[in-house]
Amino acid sequence: MAAAAGVLYAVPVVDQYREVSLVSVAPNGGSREAFHINIPVDRVMTGAAGQNSSLPIGLEWPKDEVLSNVSIEIFKVRNAQNTVIGVAARALEKENDADLIDWVIHLPARGSLFVGIEPQSLEGGRRIGKLRAGSQEFDDLTGFVTERWVSDTSGGDDAPLGRIELLATYVGNSNSFEDQEAESLE
Repeated sequence: MAAAAGVLYAVPVVDQYREVSLVSVAPNGGSREAFHINIPVDRVMTGAAGQNSSLPIGLEWPKDEVLSNVSIEIFKVRNAQNTVIGVAARALEKENDADLIDWVIHLPARGSLFVGIEPQSLEGGRRIGKLRAGSQEFDDLTGFVTERWVSDTSGGDDAPLGRIELLATYVGNSNSFEDQEAESLE
């Protein structure tokens, strides 16, 4: 078993391609990375209770009571060069007159981000959320992600309806961020 584990470690079964990260320095420290999703081209799946049209066609949403107030969408995620670099899922839950919005963004060979977005829009139609957890290279990071809808005004026949823009700002590791937060509260 040890030899098999050694061989699998030395010769990986899956060699995931990693697209070059297009990360820039944030003005007040940390780093930024921009993602976008072209709608409807990059929408892979959408489902919700009582939805008349689903994607893919014929998708039947489970009739479980737990999912009665939940809608889920799955998208391809693109970088600033319009290259597909991963997938993302957005879940919206209506709970007691409040909306909960969660994103999971998965970038192969890099890891995943879990973000909780505040449902109310800020100036410019942006919504902001906190990076709640991450895996692999995002494991030790904290930060914020903004979500914004941008309509396509080009008027072209093959143009998308618009795009969802996600801007991630990564701030240090989780321990230093919590220490800074605690110091600012004192």
